[in-house]
Amino acid sequence: MTQQIRIAVAGANGRMGKVLVEAVQQNPRTVLTGALEHAGSDALGLDAGYAIGQKTGVLISADMDAVLANCDVVIDFTRPDASLPLIAKCAEKNIKMVIGTTGYDDNGKAAIAAAAQKNAVVFAANYSVGVNLTFHILDTVARVLNDGYDIEIIEAHHRHKVDAPSGTALSMGEHIAKTLGRDLSTHSVFCRDGIIGERKRDEIGFSTIRAADVVGEHSVWFADIGERVEISHKASSRMTFANGAVRAAKWLETRDNGLFDMTDVLDLNHL
Repeated sequence: MTQQIRIAVAGANGRMGKVLVEAVQQNPRTVLTGALEHAGSDALGLDAGYAIGQKTGVLISADMDAVLANCDVVIDFTRPDASLPLIAKCAEKNIKMVIGTTGYDDNGKAAIAAAAQKNAVVFAANYSVGVNLTFHILDTVARVLNDGYDIEIIEAHHRHKVDAPSGTALSMGEHIAKTLGRDLSTHSVFCRDGIIGERKRDEIGFSTIRAADVVGEHSVWFADIGERVEISHKASSRMTFANGAVRAAKWLETRDNGLFDMTDVLDLNHL
């Protein structure tokens, strides 16, 4: 019998962390061996499965060293300030990581790249299989339609999300910009207010919605006079992201080091 992959979940009491605990528990190839939270969390000492009505035998802890002492992979969907010390510690201990945290600055991204030289890391803005297939579709649509269409990216998330636009929306923009030979940093427009003049044909616009409990919705418009091609993805449950993260953790089993994303996990480059 193939040995189970031991997984620790960072931010185990967060909205995504609770779903990750459930996904790890449900998968026959993975076992939950650690649950990490910040020192001030009210959940410290509780069983990691308390929110889903399951006893895992794993207590939520703020002791990073103790949590990492018994795991093969850490799944981290937290915030950059909490994530970066964990990334450094995992690199030190050669523990693989699946990182779904978004909002890193350039220094944070450089820290992830440095860690991946020592241990294998999957770093993606979105772990939904459907979203990552959408990235692949956007590459094709942008290549075929080329420069003749206005491009707008609209995203919606729950009111608690702290970064905007979402990492997924930015990734969509990056895929399109790369295909069209544009630099997203100079061709993106994140705010339109007042008298802004006519739209430039080569800009990539972003619009953000924050409301209630929206899990995640993304839509990309390729619009020209007389027609619009619209590519959309809507997530109704966080479990789709959690299952993708667990899939990435299992994929890392045969990798020793390197920085990967869900394109690698899903082998989309060969489609």
